[in-house]
Amino acid sequence: MAHKPADRIRNVALIGHRGSGKTSLTEALLFEAGVINRLGRVDEGTTVADFEPDEQEREMSIGASVVSFEYGDRKINLIDTPGDPSFVADTLGGLRVVDAAVVVINAVMGVEVHTERLWNRADTEGLARLVFVNMLDRERADFFRALDSLKEAFGAHVVATEIPIGSEHEVRGVIGLIDMKAFEYGGAERGNVAEAEIPEDLRAQAEEYREKLMDEVAENSDELMERYLDGEEISHEEIVTALKKGVTEGHLFPVTCGVATKNLGTNRLLEALVEDVPSPAMRGAIKALDADGDEIEIEPDGDGEPVAYVFKTTADPYTGRINLLRVYSGVLRSDSQAFNVTRRAKERIGQLASPCGKETSTVDELGAGDIGAVAKLRETRAGDVLAAKDAGISFAPLDLPAPVMAFAFQPKSKGDEDKAAAAVRRLTEEDPTLDVHRDPQTGEQIIAGLTQIHVEVVVDRMKRRYGAEIELKPPQVPYLETIRKSAKAHGRYKKQTGGRGQFGDCHIEIEPAEVGIGFEFVNAIKGGVIPSGFIPAVEKGIAEAMERGVLAGYPMKDVRVRLYDGQHHSVDSSEMAFKIAGSMAFKQAAADAEPYLLEPIVKMTIGVPEDTVGDVVGDLNSRRGRPLGMEPKGSVTEIQAEVPMAEVLDYAPDLRAITGGRGDYTMEFQRYEEVPAHIAQKVIAEAQAKDEEQVKA
Repeated sequence: MAHKPADRIRNVALIGHRGSGKTSLTEALLFEAGVINRLGRVDEGTTVADFEPDEQEREMSIGASVVSFEYGDRKINLIDTPGDPSFVADTLGGLRVVDAAVVVINAVMGVEVHTERLWNRADTEGLARLVFVNMLDRERADFFRALDSLKEAFGAHVVATEIPIGSEHEVRGVIGLIDMKAFEYGGAERGNVAEAEIPEDLRAQAEEYREKLMDEVAENSDELMERYLDGEEISHEEIVTALKKGVTEGHLFPVTCGVATKNLGTNRLLEALVEDVPSPAMRGAIKALDADGDEIEIEPDGDGEPVAYVFKTTADPYTGRINLLRVYSGVLRSDSQAFNVTRRAKERIGQLASPCGKETSTVDELGAGDIGAVAKLRETRAGDVLAAKDAGISFAPLDLPAPVMAFAFQPKSKGDEDKAAAAVRRLTEEDPTLDVHRDPQTGEQIIAGLTQIHVEVVVDRMKRRYGAEIELKPPQVPYLETIRKSAKAHGRYKKQTGGRGQFGDCHIEIEPAEVGIGFEFVNAIKGGVIPSGFIPAVEKGIAEAMERGVLAGYPMKDVRVRLYDGQHHSVDSSEMAFKIAGSMAFKQAAADAEPYLLEPIVKMTIGVPEDTVGDVVGDLNSRRGRPLGMEPKGSVTEIQAEVPMAEVLDYAPDLRAITGGRGDYTMEFQRYEEVPAHIAQKVIAEAQAKDEEQVKA
């Protein structure tokens, strides 16, 4: 099958807050285009885009789903993106490869916080935007209130091209403001629309909003503006051309409306995707980086060298790794060779495919501007660039949020460690916001995601796809111990067993060292009272003793140890004896040196709506936090604070509750500080109780 030229392709992402109806809108567009014969429903798990079992169970999109279809002589690559911030990586990856976004708004809720973030990201990517106000049939749905919230959030250039006929459960159609025609819908079947007269009670309102539309459209052309101000008639074609120019250049954001689940207004949105959204050819060159990191431009040239960007990787236990990609230049062909510029590896391109949810149709080639899929590439992952040769081309990495919700995990069954490790590795390949590592201090395996639901979905997928079950628990806080003053101790290990015995004797002095040193060992032995061959054993014994402190069993740090005296036996002394003697001496000295507990302090950057700043700061104070400052950043206020890590292990759900789901945060380790005495007593008591339980077990 020959590929479509770039001017006949439309690449569009549906974005918006969770619950705005993006998946239902995708379904309606597929139905209206004749791709499917009946409208699936999210609550029944029968939609094309939400095909993963966990999406159907949770009734929400978890991954970005590509549905490619032809409508007339156009090919439309539609990406249905997740609206929950937990799965924003797929959304941001989808925005990277499209030329336009349809921002879907719930007519009851208006603009919600995640919609604002995605709008700003679409702006950063230079995308054209349309708006679809959905769910007009819901109780308390109000198109005009939603339009006002859009203008308030995104500026005056958000302008209605349609207004609804009727409201809430009585909504029955829309009025197109360009041609001043009414369209009434009956039932959800295809072709359910009939042109009608504008109702008299809505004519004045329609004329008011058409005038607002014409004001915005005329601004995109000096000639049109002059004729418009002179009262001349402007043709349909001139309006559409000026509208498309404004949309493409990001100066104008048309607002349409309807009810996706009733297929009301979706035919007009489909036409808008064809008429008003720029093609890859119209959008023009895409910015990239060369081998030196300098900015270059890639033209959507079908005759150029092939360059493709992989924006999503799926790990499938049966078909293997599947990569979704966009071709920016040239033609990518099935059964050809490519070079992974990012990983500097050759790849064999097998059978290319055009996806429509979980179904795919094979294609011989993908041309410039097109989106498709390829399976079983050995090295390639999301974010990689494929080219015909080592072209030295890259794209700026996606700015992804850092994982903040961490859990310790272990396999449910002994012997499943390898299975769990393989499953985790596969899932981290497809989700770059997932972090899996072993804590070097506690030894725990840690899995961290953006939210609790994010981690829970990963755990469900491990079980469903790979049969690997793991248990989650809160991670241990990596406390440390140190000392407040110097102390001396004598360690002697003597053991006689009838034959050759064991003998090691050493005197040490310990003192606090500079912060960050960790452990410093000073050999001050004189006169050979301890032979030089045994001194490393003393040091090793002390280092091992420091791994488990004398207060609560946490590692010790920032201690200087001086070995200044000792004894040895010409026959019975051994490395093992001096190692044990060093360990004994250190434990005694540490207990006499006023040991105390240290806790990790993290720096948090928290973005919240202005009206919740006081509540968030109050909550941070209750967590022993120290606010460092606040700064307005667009529609949110950014709070910076230092907080003990132990106080924010479960911060994500609490912040969501305080801000109504509108807040987010990042955190990074700063330093260690002394634990307040009353909290230290509790931590020490818990550690001792745990040790007693282990002894009993």
